[in-house]
Amino acid sequence: MSHLYHRAVAPSYLLWMFLRSTLHRGYVLCSSLYFVTVAHLSASQIVLLGVGMSVTLLFTDIPAGAWADAFGRRRSLVLGQVLLAVSMLVTGLVRTFPLLLVTQVAWGLGWAFLNGIDTAWVTDELEEGVRIAPVLTAGSRRDLMGGATGMVALGLLGWAVSLSTALVVSGVGMFVLAAFVALRFVEHRLVPGRLHRWHATALVRRGAGVTRRDHEVLIVITATFLVNAALMVGWLYPKRLVALGFPNNPILWYSALLVVTSFIGFLAMHYVERHIEGTGVARRFYALACLVGVLGLVVLATVPTALLAATGVLLARGITDSVTRPISVIWVNRRVTSDVRATVHSFLSQAESVGEIAGGLVLAVVARVAGMPVTFATAAALVAVTGMLVLRSRADREGSTP
Repeated sequence: MSHLYHRAVAPSYLLWMFLRSTLHRGYVLCSSLYFVTVAHLSASQIVLLGVGMSVTLLFTDIPAGAWADAFGRRRSLVLGQVLLAVSMLVTGLVRTFPLLLVTQVAWGLGWAFLNGIDTAWVTDELEEGVRIAPVLTAGSRRDLMGGATGMVALGLLGWAVSLSTALVVSGVGMFVLAAFVALRFVEHRLVPGRLHRWHATALVRRGAGVTRRDHEVLIVITATFLVNAALMVGWLYPKRLVALGFPNNPILWYSALLVVTSFIGFLAMHYVERHIEGTGVARRFYALACLVGVLGLVVLATVPTALLAATGVLLARGITDSVTRPISVIWVNRRVTSDVRATVHSFLSQAESVGEIAGGLVLAVVARVAGMPVTFATAAALVAVTGMLVLRSRADREGSTP
């Protein structure tokens, strides 16, 4: 590998993280408001959209990870972004629940070809061991910066023109970004032997073996399952705020709120980036993020006004959402080897999907039967259990070895 290429890997990755998040987070903002104010979906239908997406990820994450390890991470990233682009664009053109469910299933399929595979690509292309954690945390900060940019830009477009237009624009932008990856990302470390058709099956078995034998990976996967089950309640943030008296035109206000959450997450990840290498740091940061999430969800469950409820969103989304996933990715990434890196990350992603399915179904029933306050309280209890599990485990302590 040339020295110039070696130096270009991290900048290309960080730029891509920023641009992808600009389009993705802007889409998420506009689609969440679109589901409430344009499609007029019920609380249970909104949660079920997330369940449909997660079911898709459940069945495609591991095959997508093995495919990427066998046939190339760059190909996978391009394919995933094309699928995302189609989903994002079509979402802005339909309004009925069944058709919107199809778009979210397509989104889940596209995300399966990105989730963890981007981490595998940059880790192996850099091949710098201990330095990869700062690159990944810097990537998380770029993700938050891009998210804020996208929410401002697409939120303003949705307010000035229409939410449908903003969704279509986000999809077109994702197509362009897929072309950027095809042209800018190169795999110098792809092992030719991986291209054998049947090698993907062996990779799945080896990745599963690593996951079963490594106590720390198992703890992270379990925590990921639980926290993602709880955070499916995030699909209800806009509906909860509107129900508590959010302004009649919530686009600008909700956009501003999510921009602030991104800024809070950016600051949190900046601190994490400077301290992540120490023994036990990942475990303590993860548990602390869960504690903050419990507080935020309790606020959302109990306060009587939208303004106070917004502080709960700042805590739960700004800290818990922003910190737990990057830490889990970094934690698992340093426990696995190059040959099964994307495959093991797909197991982590599958834990997210299973958690989202289980949590989404439970929370949808709770929301329908008991109302949103009880739904948020249930989510808070799950996050509390997750934090206690991580804090009390023996993972990431002195003497723990890969």
